[in-house]
Amino acid sequence: MQRTDPLDTGAGGLLRQPKAVWATAGASVVAFMGIGLVDPILPSIAQGLSATPGQVSLLFTSYFLITAFAMLVTGWVSSRIGGRRTLLLGLALVVVFAGLSGTSDSVAELVGFRAGWGLGNALFVSTALAVIVGAAAGGSAAAILLYESALGLGMACGPLLGALLGDASWRYPFFGTAALMAVGFLCITAFLKEQPRPARRTALLDPLKALGHGGLASVAASAFFYNYTFFTVLAFTPFVLDMSPYRSGAVFFAWGVLLAVFSVVVAPRLQRRFGSLKVLGGSLLLLAADVLVLGYGDHGTAVVCTILSGAFIGVNNTVYTELALGVSDAPRPVASAGYNFVRWFAAAAAPYFAPRIEEWTDVHVPFVVAAVTAVAGAAVVAVRRGALVREVEELEPRHAAEDGVAVFAD
Repeated sequence: MQRTDPLDTGAGGLLRQPKAVWATAGASVVAFMGIGLVDPILPSIAQGLSATPGQVSLLFTSYFLITAFAMLVTGWVSSRIGGRRTLLLGLALVVVFAGLSGTSDSVAELVGFRAGWGLGNALFVSTALAVIVGAAAGGSAAAILLYESALGLGMACGPLLGALLGDASWRYPFFGTAALMAVGFLCITAFLKEQPRPARRTALLDPLKALGHGGLASVAASAFFYNYTFFTVLAFTPFVLDMSPYRSGAVFFAWGVLLAVFSVVVAPRLQRRFGSLKVLGGSLLLLAADVLVLGYGDHGTAVVCTILSGAFIGVNNTVYTELALGVSDAPRPVASAGYNFVRWFAAAAAPYFAPRIEEWTDVHVPFVVAAVTAVAGAAVVAVRRGALVREVEELEPRHAAEDGVAVFAD
């Protein structure tokens, strides 16, 4: 009998969405573009501001560290001022701080502005997922696939935009992002009506309390290790490849295309055939092998492995998002905030430690560490596999009542 997973029902309604969902998804594309935007221009920023790779890597660390802590307050904010206003507040902060980033005269200024950008992005991205899930036609399946489509498209286009604008000046990509987010602000203002507020306001500690649930804690722990690997590839590899903005942008554009295709098209098919946990464990092990070869291969091999990693990252992103929303007994926005609080810490840690590990050892060791963390993520899934299946099956009736998700099957 064919296996099914939660969130599979209704995926066929992906393209039949109201304007509010498309406006939110479109703005999400630009929000995710901001993550990979600096990838092809990292060497240019280092040269323009007379900075070391370790100093420039703080652009990611400050961004994701603030994003992680902001996850604890996004639910608190949105449950008080509403989802629409929270989205607009996040977009406004991104517009301001992305524009200020382009005016920076030192690495310290740029790192600080990126931190403000991270706060705005956290308010927007976490609320966008809840808004899309709540407003999308076709249930959670269509909503999460649409969200992952926005993530993949944004991650693909970010490096391309960074390369095209950054070839003239490393400042232009920041100004370009500010302009695009301003357009997103106008679209949300025009097409998204205020969403119903939850009956109970979210407390600041609710996301941390949600992590007391064994299933969500296990998924978050596994995602923590995985995200260290993910952001070693994203933030450290550009220095290893040492290519022009155009060439680096092309590499990460291809990487992002694979990420988008595998997250939206391939991952659901693999899940239906093999089950979520088997797919996740296998994909993490393949990612570990890929980054290990990336670290020890020649330049051409490193390029191929960088692009190929997008396939495994795309699969992992989809499965982790579904597990985080399906395994917890907390309200989905609260569970998502707790899960993201943990995993974004790894996104902050990897860009900081990878260049320093290279300084202490050699260029190969950061990728060895990244391979080990991917294996650690797979080990958590393997150890907790039976418990995760039981917990999702127990919670399935509650989530099915919310949005019609199908039964989770291992």
